[in-house]
Amino acid sequence: MNALRSVLLVEDNPNDVELTLTALREAILANNVVVANDGEQALDYLFRRGAYEGRTGVLPAVVIPDLKMPKVDGREVLKKIRDSEELRLTPVVMLTSSCEERDLYESYNNGANAYVVKPVDFDDFNTAISKPGVFWGAAQRAAAEAACFAGIAEANPDSIRKNK
Repeated sequence: MNALRSVLLVEDNPNDVELTLTALREAILANNVVVANDGEQALDYLFRRGAYEGRTGVLPAVVIPDLKMPKVDGREVLKKIRDSEELRLTPVVMLTSSCEERDLYESYNNGANAYVVKPVDFDDFNTAISKPGVFWGAAQRAAAEAACFAGIAEANPDSIRKNK
């Protein structure tokens, strides 16, 4: 049986990190959660550079960036993931306090798989986090299917183009 891949949580607010980790534990998430404190640190982790240059292991099962962070924001993290040949199929769930329609639209337009708004109430926050908890299992299946599809596309790219 394959080991569960990690979850990369990208959050600059320590209180939101703790709330998210608590909610994920209560949702009985078995995956290890790696926390990056800003988008720059997340990109270093994903692209194995800087402090993570020697990092081994597989890519995360899912990346959960906050939308608004210092240095590099969640939108930019999402764009870099989608622009990367190695990372582009990695599921990304935006976790944010923003209810702005523009942020929602931009996130989905840039390839986010889901957009979760952080509620103020802890019970509501738990509910919001546990719903994506169901998503993790689906995300891991989707990643496996995408890898399989990518292998088929590499082996026979003409058959894929004809079906577009």
